[in-house]
Amino acid sequence: MTTNDQAPASFAVHIPDAELEPEPLDPAQIVSGGPVVTGKVLWESADGTQVRGIWQITPGVVTDTEANELFVVVSGRATVAVEGGATLEIGPGDACVLREGDRTTWTVHETLRKAYHISL
Repeated sequence: MTTNDQAPASFAVHIPDAELEPEPLDPAQIVSGGPVVTGKVLWESADGTQVRGIWQITPGVVTDTEANELFVVVSGRATVAVEGGATLEIGPGDACVLREGDRTTWTVHETLRKAYHISL
């Protein structure tokens, strides 16, 4: 992870092959299956309000309350149902924007990997 008061050094990451680390998943979020979450923070602003990274989840159904996020799906497929809103079918190459506070249910059909930018 890089944390910096100034702009981070330029870098490139091959997202499909990047090694990820286990991330905790609150058992209360799991609706069905045994999904496993991994990820890697690539950059975080010094004040912690901006985060860029890679995130992956294996098949299953989970709920979440979202941050303000833009992500691009690199691999896998999922259906993301936004409570009181749209149902999003996402797969490789899709860009998705989630609003802070959106309550979502993720049905992950194939292990999904995404590159993201979150504003907190």
